[in-house]
Amino acid sequence: MSEQDDAYREFRAARDLLLHHAGDQDAARKAFRWPRPRRFNWAIDWFDRIAEGNDRVALSVVGQGESTFQELSRRSDRVASWLLSQGVRRGDVVMLLMDNRTELWELMLALIKVRAVVAPAFITISPEELRTRIGRAGAQHVIADHRVVPGLAVDGLQTKIIVGGEREGWTDFATSAGHDGDFVPEGPTDADEPLFYYFTSGSTARPKLVVHTHVSYAIGHLASMYWNGLKPGDTHLNVSAPAWAKFPWSSLFGPWNAEATVVSMDTADATPQRLLEVLGTGTINSFCAPPSTWRALIRTGLPDGLPGLRNAVSVGEPLMGDVVERVRELAGVTVRNGFGQSEVTAMAGVTAASSADPISMGHPLPGYELVVVRPDTDEPAREGELCLDLSDAPVGMMRGYLDPEDNAASRTPGGLYRTGDLARWDDDGSLVYLGRRKDVFEGPDGVLVAPLELEHVLVLHPAVAELSVVPVAEDTGPAPKAYVVLSAGWNASRATAEVLFAHLREHLPAPKSVRFLEFVDDLPRTESGKVRREAVRGLRRSRHVEFTAPQGESRAR
Repeated sequence: MSEQDDAYREFRAARDLLLHHAGDQDAARKAFRWPRPRRFNWAIDWFDRIAEGNDRVALSVVGQGESTFQELSRRSDRVASWLLSQGVRRGDVVMLLMDNRTELWELMLALIKVRAVVAPAFITISPEELRTRIGRAGAQHVIADHRVVPGLAVDGLQTKIIVGGEREGWTDFATSAGHDGDFVPEGPTDADEPLFYYFTSGSTARPKLVVHTHVSYAIGHLASMYWNGLKPGDTHLNVSAPAWAKFPWSSLFGPWNAEATVVSMDTADATPQRLLEVLGTGTINSFCAPPSTWRALIRTGLPDGLPGLRNAVSVGEPLMGDVVERVRELAGVTVRNGFGQSEVTAMAGVTAASSADPISMGHPLPGYELVVVRPDTDEPAREGELCLDLSDAPVGMMRGYLDPEDNAASRTPGGLYRTGDLARWDDDGSLVYLGRRKDVFEGPDGVLVAPLELEHVLVLHPAVAELSVVPVAEDTGPAPKAYVVLSAGWNASRATAEVLFAHLREHLPAPKSVRFLEFVDDLPRTESGKVRREAVRGLRRSRHVEFTAPQGESRAR
């Protein structure tokens, strides 16, 4: 029996154990052990094996059609051989600028097979930022959607491939369909070989470059599969662009680890109306979207509900109670929260069988030991910084950051990975998310203020569609200010501000409440949809449009 046979059996046994304990997270955590193969190529050692003779639908791209497991296995072999003929080699870094189209999955599987390193980027990236990222990643090749190629200046690369069109100086991916060379793997794949370079979102700082291996994401996303509640035969729709590290969670490894069907849409086509049309067919039983997408669906009213949907999950930003309540009311399903990072797969989550609050972080997922410590120490605490225990290193943890200077600050002397997030243990053993550590500040009265805590309260008022709370400078120290996007039918007026301040007084003690409020049309966001708090903090402050919480008597500026 070969080493690859052993790796396949070990992986399948771990996957099947999680499926068996789908309704019992405690049992899953006690019984689960990470597969730790010495050599493993997920596309060859897992996908190709489950694809052999398998005519079930593996991929459905709305507007393009369906592909079976067997078809994708064969097509990715042809593409892998074609890529080798174009000069792409093991260890080469390929910058990938693609949207959700069938060719993307053919390329993803093929690049894994040839052992290239995939560095995804958003198709809306500026030419200047693309040049910076190519340089930081050390990319030798670029594969890009035809819609973005005209604006790209990417000279000096070995290979430039265009998908979906033609352009002088670029190789047309369509020629791969006529390639007749057989794909022969270049030996076994070592487990610690780099597979993905993902740039962090940059919502609070300069994006870091995360290095994931052939096992950290492929095997690590067994935890993500478990949190989603996916099982063989499911049909899973995920809202994510390929450049977001959430993409492999729910559009690659998670569903195909479970032998489920991936459903996807071009991001430009994934409007609330089109999403509801697809969900309305009743063929989708699992759906994942960030809170901003759930809010957009709610604004449409979900007129026909979400027929057939069994699993509804959200990740990317903290899930708020108003979203959970409205989706329950309109569609009769409960949206569940999950927590992970670009650096790690899903570490905690509210599973379908969990009794935890859907907006909490839920309980630690199988394979992960999470601890809460006092900031700047390794001393356990009920409330503090959330850390990942690395003593029995979880497979889903990144190999590290590509830039060495980024690695030192991510680990504690006691062998913990610092997430940079603050959390609190609840009485039921679940975790309550308090926000990014750098976002928490000391208010004028010396009270620690967690902006997310204020946001959870304020967003429950029907006047508030979205908001972000950040500190603003005052003579007595930083004070909380809320930038609020109003719901339809509400006016940006002093009367509305006073209604919101009254709502806050009812639910929060004065030292922790919002001091200032301003109405805005929109909030600055990253490409993946997260609110860019750094940009919110940098918004020009104007006393002419800023309302102040009443102190004694009601007053406003």
